[in-house]
Amino acid sequence: MQDYSLYAGCWVALDEDGSVAGVGATPEEAGRAGRLARPKARLQLAHITSQAPYLALPQWPLALLRPLSADRRVWLVGGAVRDLLLGRPPHDWDFAVERDAAGLARRVANALDGAYVLLDAERDTARAILEDPLSHTPVTLDFASLREETLERDLAARDFTLNAMALTPEGELLDPTGGQRDLAARCVRVTTPASFTQDPARLLRAVRTAAELGFQIEPQTLALLRRHVPAIETVAAERIRPELLRILQTEPATTTLRQLEQLGLLARVLPEIAALRQVSQSAPHHYANVLDHSYAVLSATEALQAHLRGREPLPTQTREVAAPSWAWTSLQAALLPHQTALLAYLAEPVTYESTRADLLRWGALFHDAGKAGARTVDAQGLTHFYGHNAQSEALVQERFTALRFAARAQHFVGTLVNAHMRLTTLSDAPEVTRRAVYRFFHDTGDAGVAVVLLSLADILAVFGPRLEREYWQRVLRSAGALLAGAFTRSETVIAPPRLLNGHDLQALGIPPGPALGALLEQLREAQAAGEIQTREEAEAFVRAAREAAAAAGT
Repeated sequence: MQDYSLYAGCWVALDEDGSVAGVGATPEEAGRAGRLARPKARLQLAHITSQAPYLALPQWPLALLRPLSADRRVWLVGGAVRDLLLGRPPHDWDFAVERDAAGLARRVANALDGAYVLLDAERDTARAILEDPLSHTPVTLDFASLREETLERDLAARDFTLNAMALTPEGELLDPTGGQRDLAARCVRVTTPASFTQDPARLLRAVRTAAELGFQIEPQTLALLRRHVPAIETVAAERIRPELLRILQTEPATTTLRQLEQLGLLARVLPEIAALRQVSQSAPHHYANVLDHSYAVLSATEALQAHLRGREPLPTQTREVAAPSWAWTSLQAALLPHQTALLAYLAEPVTYESTRADLLRWGALFHDAGKAGARTVDAQGLTHFYGHNAQSEALVQERFTALRFAARAQHFVGTLVNAHMRLTTLSDAPEVTRRAVYRFFHDTGDAGVAVVLLSLADILAVFGPRLEREYWQRVLRSAGALLAGAFTRSETVIAPPRLLNGHDLQALGIPPGPALGALLEQLREAQAAGEIQTREEAEAFVRAAREAAAAAGT
């Protein structure tokens, strides 16, 4: 918890880590001072009250509620209060309202030119989506009427004590269950022994919340959690999916997943992943079972993303992979020319709830899921997993369908796991030709760059400390050729402008049908390979193909 007591009675501009970037007597003064001091930072205005000197009250959106909610009582509740107490910028704004929460949400949206969404008419829950005037980013405010007769009883019915606090727009803090105590102790504690019975989704939320905050689950709460693990199977997939998405966003995600496994939750929400603990594998794999290998690939993926952001990976991530330090150094050097493009690529959303970076982690977790069904042992006692990539893709389709993932996310991750060995195959060739680059991205599409990153992480985890320099340099050269194709030579070797279209081919005597489409693709590939550069050469290519077909009698 940060001490803001020196700024009591003042407005401040807070950086993303909660540090003070500017101070003023008004929000405008604090904003100007903050922007001068840190022009590139994402700032948030806050007022420091005398009632709670350690608590920064954001000007946005709390202050705007004062005139709009004068006819009813309203409180900021849940994770936002917790984050304010921890000195963290809140990301979720949840308000408890004395009555007519939907009406207040509509009033807020109308007054500030935002969007209004009715979430649940029966439970009087609605949302206002506004634009933060300082950062110009969307802000989501959720409003819900009290579920109990009083605010105190409403808070006591919530999941954990650290989420059962409320804050008035004037800065008065209400904490009936001891949330501040548990924040200080850095523990997650249920508000009541019936918490997991009331909502079994809290079983996953407890693990996720502790991981996100770097807290521990309080011992009695942990005992209750273990007792109620089977109840997670009663929770709708639509509620499990967002918890799993956030779990895989934690750092390091492998630590969180190992806790889920140890508690018995992993086997119930991702049984195909938990089952990999029992699947053994032989050399060259550094890990004896597939699950530990999958954890290592996920750690390598996290470490790779950290390097791209210019940060040092967590010690647990590099330790999990166990690759030599020179392997990481050479990897950074190979990725450096494409760093900006890679960061932009990974940050791009695939669905409303997942970026490419998010789904890359899912690909790491599922890339070998099919090995359980593909395992064979030859006469020499060596283990093989022929066709496991296709089986892994089938398991992705099955699990992602069950969890109600969007089709685009399912396709993206399915492509990742099916193609994750392509880089290894390319690295066995003397060079990566233009034709090979074209075929790679023709098959992998939007997921192609992520496939390269997953493959690099997989190779690091497969060999670990046994990785050989010469082989790794070959892999990096191949990866570099693919990334260059994606980011600097795309219009030449991946998506060259068409020299001829279907109408042109018909004019040259090629009838409509599958053969025409196949010929167009052959033409595009030859163009990408640099064998055809002009329209005349393309027409000659088509005529030659037509004559060859006629000679063959087709």
